[in-house]
Amino acid sequence: MPPPQAKTSTVSHRVPFYETDAMRIVHHSNFVRYLELARILWLDEHERPYRDYMERGLHFATTHVAVDYRRPAGYDDVLAITTWLAWVRGASLRMEYEIVRDGELLVTAATEHALVDADGRVQRIPRDQRRALAHLLPDPAPGA
Repeated sequence: MPPPQAKTSTVSHRVPFYETDAMRIVHHSNFVRYLELARILWLDEHERPYRDYMERGLHFATTHVAVDYRRPAGYDDVLAITTWLAWVRGASLRMEYEIVRDGELLVTAATEHALVDADGRVQRIPRDQRRALAHLLPDPAPGA
């Protein structure tokens, strides 16, 4: 569940047959794609469109993915994929996620990304942009 006051974005996705396996269960690899759908929407809604990064020759390369599969999703399920910013550092950030079907939590996940140029070299997130991202972080828990 997102922390209180987290700036979230939620994308809805209806599972097509081709994303399922022989048992009509969503193949585990597709969940990573769902995370990307939510992350790009979050940037569009809260920070800046990802295409702005691309136009500047920059990308947020994925450096870590952790997915906790709690319940399966299947063909024709409508999934709500919600994401929020967990932290931002000099050249990287972490997004956290939950995937829900009809109020039931199916997946929790996290991804970490490093800002890189077109040649794959790590770049610091510009200070003003890093500050803007930091303002999108949820308030820390009382006493934290």
